[in-house]
Amino acid sequence: MPTETPLRLSPAPSQSSLETFVAHYGDVYEHSPWVAKAAWQHGLEEAHDAPDALAELMGKMLQQASPEQQTAVIQAHPDLAGKAALAGELTHDSTSEQAGAGLDQCSPEEFARFEQLNAAYQEKFGFPFVIAVKGLDRYAILEAFEKRLNNDPAQERKTAIEQIIRIARFRLRARAGDDAS
Repeated sequence: MPTETPLRLSPAPSQSSLETFVAHYGDVYEHSPWVAKAAWQHGLEEAHDAPDALAELMGKMLQQASPEQQTAVIQAHPDLAGKAALAGELTHDSTSEQAGAGLDQCSPEEFARFEQLNAAYQEKFGFPFVIAVKGLDRYAILEAFEKRLNNDPAQERKTAIEQIIRIARFRLRARAGDDAS
């Protein structure tokens, strides 16, 4: 019985210069290459060549950041099924993630509901609603949206950061060739 080869990122993070590492992994966190830079400066070992280990380290860098830095990372994310999506202005990763959840197939009524929830959420928290959409459909996303509107700001910032870390893990797994991630 063949043994399964563990997933590895290429180029290998542990063998990369700061410039190479940030060039290849700086976009894992939406418009926030400082997270990759902080991970590299923390120190990368051979174990970090695996997507889950690198995701863990990068997530730790984000969790240890100041509330202002965390909020800036959240604010770098687009609204779900929002104007940027309709105008084709999302990053490649965000476009494919939202399409994978069927957000590009919303009815006019569903788009209107997303727009209403995006506005209410933005008004309450000062940043966009972020959720790792992989494995979810638009109905589950709308349900989570409505539920999370009841959170207090500190709880919601923490939840958004947790979701962003999940998104980064999925992105790193995809880059390592794990289509099932």
